Amino acid sequence: MSVLSVALQSGSILLREGLEAMLIISALAGFLQRAGAQDALRWLYAWALAALAFSLAGAVIFALFFDGAHDDRVEAVVMTLAAGLMLYMSGWLFLKQDPRAFQAELRHSADRAISHGALVSLGLIAFFAVFREGAETVLFLHALAQTAGGWSAGLLGGLAAAALALAALYVAMQWFALRLPLRPVFLVTSALLFVMGLKFIGAALQEVQEMQWLAMTPVHLPDFLTDLGFNASREALVAQGLVAALAIGSTLGLHLRASQQRAAMTHGAPAE
Repeated sequence: MSVLSVALQSGSILLREGLEAMLIISALAGFLQRAGAQDALRWLYAWALAALAFSLAGAVIFALFFDGAHDDRVEAVVMTLAAGLMLYMSGWLFLKQDPRAFQAELRHSADRAISHGALVSLGLIAFFAVFREGAETVLFLHALAQTAGGWSAGLLGGLAAAALALAALYVAMQWFALRLPLRPVFLVTSALLFVMGLKFIGAALQEVQEMQWLAMTPVHLPDFLTDLGFNASREALVAQGLVAALAIGSTLGLHLRASQQRAAMTHGAPAE
């Protein structure tokens, strides 16, 4: 196997597995920076680094005790928890999208603007996103190293190039987020987490289906969705549709209540 071939393979593994986690963490970091909670970035990055350590440990355990094969049950649990956290934070960000209300809250107390519960959720999202991708990356790279004659200069060079590409994309996304108005940052981050939450629901169901605990009825999805890793089964679409319907219904209900409150404030109570 040539040096270039090994470099391309190792680089593509890191890019493929790391891109999703990088996008999630970048979106959350951009939100924290725009929200004036730069100190919370250390919390976010600490969880991500902890996930890297757990990824290495998990990959070693799987390599030693499971012959390098991943466990569908572990994957299902991790992705279910990640989906729940992403959907929760998506809703939280959507509710905080009003710049005037959020800026007033920031002026009142920056520490209280990002609540402890929200910080825990942000950290756990970073942890699960990195852990899920990190363990698979280590296992894939271990397998590549075994077939390519070890951790060669080509393999390490491919990893270095992919890491630089991910870092450049991260910096670009942060630069862009800092120059957007506050509301779009909140809405884009909320939308990204919601879509990723739906994807993780489908991925968790796919793990359950692979264990034959749930039926799988194939359906046709556009190629770009299957390329992104969405579960092309009726069961996944039903579950995702129910979650989306609940989110839409909740959003409409909030808009209706806000409209009623604005109408009441406009007309006011009749004078006595």
